[in-house]
Amino acid sequence: MAENPLQTILELDPKLMGHLKQTDEFVYTDGAITKKIKLLMAMAFDAANGAVQGVRSLAQQAMREGATKEEIAETIRVAYQLSGIGSVYTASQGLKDLFL
Repeated sequence: MAENPLQTILELDPKLMGHLKQTDEFVYTDGAITKKIKLLMAMAFDAANGAVQGVRSLAQQAMREGATKEEIAETIRVAYQLSGIGSVYTASQGLKDLFL
C-alpha cells in the first residue's frame, strides 16, 4: 500500500489527524446517501481539483464499497462536465494503476 500522504502531519500533529479521522467517519457514514456514493462524489471533487492521489485512494475505497468500473467512469464524466478537461487528465493519472 502506498504511504499515507498525510504521514508528515500525522507525526507533526497527531491530535489534528485524530480530528480529521473523526470527521471522515462522520462524513462517510451511510445515511440518506450511501458511503459508496459519497466516496464517488469526493473522487469527482479531487479530479476537479487536480488531486491525483486522492482520485486513486477514493476510487479504491469506493470499489471496496461496491463501486463498479462503470460507476467510476460516469463519476469522471460528471467532474468533466462541471470542471473541464483537466479533471479527466487528473482522473486518468489517478486511475491508471487500477484499470490498466
